[in-house]
Amino acid sequence: MLTVGLTGGIGAGKSEVSRLLVEHGAVLIDADRIAREVVAPGTEGLTAVVDAFGTDVLAPDGSLDRPRLGSLVFADPEKLALLNSIVHPLVGARSRQLEAAAPDTAVVVHDVPLLAENALAPLYDVVIVVDANPETQLDRLVRLRGMTEEDARARMAAQATREKRREIADIVIDNDVPLADLRRRVQDVWADLVHRARAGRQSAQE
Repeated sequence: MLTVGLTGGIGAGKSEVSRLLVEHGAVLIDADRIAREVVAPGTEGLTAVVDAFGTDVLAPDGSLDRPRLGSLVFADPEKLALLNSIVHPLVGARSRQLEAAAPDTAVVVHDVPLLAENALAPLYDVVIVVDANPETQLDRLVRLRGMTEEDARARMAAQATREKRREIADIVIDNDVPLADLRRRVQDVWADLVHRARAGRQSAQE
């Protein structure tokens, strides 16, 4: 098994890269999706979040009002750290369960938005960073996700710098390019990952 940590700044296009890797055969473990699951109604995670932030972060149906919680934490480093201290251990435990269930021959891609921020690079055999310049990120967040420019800039500022992400990268995928170019780059990266996985299995058998 080859474990891959995939990360990138918000709006860099990491989700598109993870989708393309899955097309090639990767087993995807999506930290964002797991983060939603561990705070679903009836979970210990949701109870802990409400204990920390109050019932105002609940929607009328009892689920977590993620936009409201986001507006509370992303402008306040202490509140963001508190939320992370609740959610990240739960996400980590579930991610390890899913990885253990994957085949021994798999290339397992962990899609982890805050990989750099939480110093998680040592957990993976390979770290891939999806990179785009900040102007591209801002445009995508405002134009495609409907964020205000102020909210988009706040989300970007709450994350690691572009330089910090690139420092931990074994592989950088430039996503300031047309989709056709991105597809070709991901195809080359996949070939590299498969080669690494085979080399790792051979050395383990020797």
